[in-house]
Amino acid sequence: MTILIALVPMLAWGSIGLVSGKIGGDANQQTLGMTIGAFLFSLVLFITLQPTITPWICLIGFLSGLFWSVGQNGQFHGMKYMGVSVGLPMSTGMQLALNTLAGAVFFHEWTQTRDFVIGLCALFFLVFGAYLTARQDDEKAVETSGRLYDFGKGFRALIFSTIGYGAYTIVITWAKLDPLAIILPQSIGMIMGASLFAFRKVKIDAFVWKNMASGLLWGIGNVCMLMTVQQIGLAIGFSLSQMGIIISTLGGIFILGESKTKKEFRFVIMGCLMVIIGGLLLGYLKAL
Repeated sequence: MTILIALVPMLAWGSIGLVSGKIGGDANQQTLGMTIGAFLFSLVLFITLQPTITPWICLIGFLSGLFWSVGQNGQFHGMKYMGVSVGLPMSTGMQLALNTLAGAVFFHEWTQTRDFVIGLCALFFLVFGAYLTARQDDEKAVETSGRLYDFGKGFRALIFSTIGYGAYTIVITWAKLDPLAIILPQSIGMIMGASLFAFRKVKIDAFVWKNMASGLLWGIGNVCMLMTVQQIGLAIGFSLSQMGIIISTLGGIFILGESKTKKEFRFVIMGCLMVIIGGLLLGYLKAL
């Protein structure tokens, strides 16, 4: 059952880039709309379940939400410059490396030699698979919807995104708090952070309100991811949640119409297969 719950974020988060890409709007509008949707989801969940909230939970949750807003805004900018089928897999690979190593080294989730061997093999497959799905053909300039992708700007945005996303999960794992109690203060921090990014930069229009749908997807994935991390650790739980790059990569090609050469498409298929192998290894590690 734990593994099944761990796969929910894969489906939910893997669809966010597709939903936001289909809806449209700039990165700040997408981030703001997503956070509003996540806040409403968290508010309904809090009213329904009524978990106990303490000042410490409020502080950690708020900080986690602020870190998340940095990560998500950077990811949206990365996808704008590089496309969903390139930007999201690269972002996933960078997050996997940071969170998996943090779980293994700082939180001592891997204690035996076997854990490190299987875990690092799984991480290799996941990260290299993410790299293959993002690999371009001879540094080709890809043009979609009338604009050229800028790999350099996209990569810099993803560096900030990885730092923000890493802090968002690491601080919660460190604090060891109830996932259901933390999501409301976390969503408040998300809105505050998104509002700072959007201040005097974003036009509040239909794009913002429509992107609330991606916030619902994120909220569902977030609850399941936090529950999973609490049960099986950050290294495995977060890694399984990021297998959604299969959905986002193929969806970016077939749904959003992002162009790929035949060589790039072969890279995508090989990358998706490697991600699947990495996920199976993590599942095997959990079962041992």
